[in-house]
Amino acid sequence: MNVAVTPRHARHTGGLMRSIYLPRTADALAFAMSTYGIPLLVLATTRSAALTGTAFALEWIPRLAAFGWAGSMVDRRGAAVVFHLASLGRALALAAGAVLLHFHPSGTMASATVMVLAATTGVLTEFSYIAAETAGATAGRRAGRRAHRVQAVLLGIDQTATLAGPALAGVILLTGPPSMLAVITVLSLLAALLALRTPPSPVAPAPAPKRQSGAGLLTGWRTIRSLPALGWLVTGLTLSNLATGLLQAAGPVIVVQHFGQSTTAVGLVWSAAAAATLLSVTLCRFALDRLGLWPVGAACAALASLGCLAAAQAPDYRSYLVLVAVLMAGDGGMTVVLRTLRSRLIPPEKFGSTLSATILILLLPFPVAGVLTALTPPDALGHVITACAALQALGLFYAFARLRTDPALRT
Repeated sequence: MNVAVTPRHARHTGGLMRSIYLPRTADALAFAMSTYGIPLLVLATTRSAALTGTAFALEWIPRLAAFGWAGSMVDRRGAAVVFHLASLGRALALAAGAVLLHFHPSGTMASATVMVLAATTGVLTEFSYIAAETAGATAGRRAGRRAHRVQAVLLGIDQTATLAGPALAGVILLTGPPSMLAVITVLSLLAALLALRTPPSPVAPAPAPKRQSGAGLLTGWRTIRSLPALGWLVTGLTLSNLATGLLQAAGPVIVVQHFGQSTTAVGLVWSAAAAATLLSVTLCRFALDRLGLWPVGAACAALASLGCLAAAQAPDYRSYLVLVAVLMAGDGGMTVVLRTLRSRLIPPEKFGSTLSATILILLLPFPVAGVLTALTPPDALGHVITACAALQALGLFYAFARLRTDPALRT
């Protein structure tokens, strides 16, 4: 029996590599470099905590506005088409930005170019992300009881990109912003080409034109409300993301101004966090086989809460780096649980819309974190992070207490 199964398994793995994993890798690396590179560029240019927080908020607000359209479009046009067009559009926008920064490397034009790129690439990245997630969920459903393995690989790809992206962006940024943008352009073009191999996803009937965006989010919201396990998990992770987002938004200020480190050290924090998350995802992949969703998710929630509370009181850069890594390791384990649960529970024909609504809810805290960073004096950031960490711990405890007896997390 093993002789017959092994070639089939190898063909299945090879098919996932070409159609799902490789496009996701190129897209995730482009996402990580732009997400962490642009705020770092703002701080290096302006040395202003307020402008860094503002840039973080401006980077996320347009992304949130795009979710309704993204989910509806993926449901109506299919994951492969949206993935290809979004990646191609991002490549064109980045190429234009690189040209502008080459001729206008400083001043008002450079600042405006970076801010516009943050908003534009953020919107297009959300389209490609929703499409890639939909394709990954389709692959997970085909894997049956091994769906968590597919989700673990996808999350591992994301964290590997987060591991390499900030450090790579920081290094290339030393040669100038046009060079960094050129590299992200190449990665986006590669993602657009590889997306042509992505298998088609289930397509739903198109709604009335005037209701496309709103109908998509409304459908997703109703689906979440009809699935209590998904709803409670999303609620807990949303509160957790407020603390995580605040650490991300305030990270450049804390590391550079409070701990007196270089801008490269900021990227090192998130690269170390991504390495810890990658290890956590690998361990969770095997723990889920033996223990199930709830025990693994609850343990990771406790780890994330303790890590965030301790990071808010970190006395130096080294301990801050380690504690942020602990926090993100716990967050990575919870994300595997979330991805496995939603691929198992959400109906295929409503997946794009429900995924959009889910991610929209989960990401709402990030622009709030940017605003908090912009409005909070640098010396008071530690107190604000502590308050958000306490809210995170309470939210996760209550959510997993409610989920303890839910049958969806007991298998």
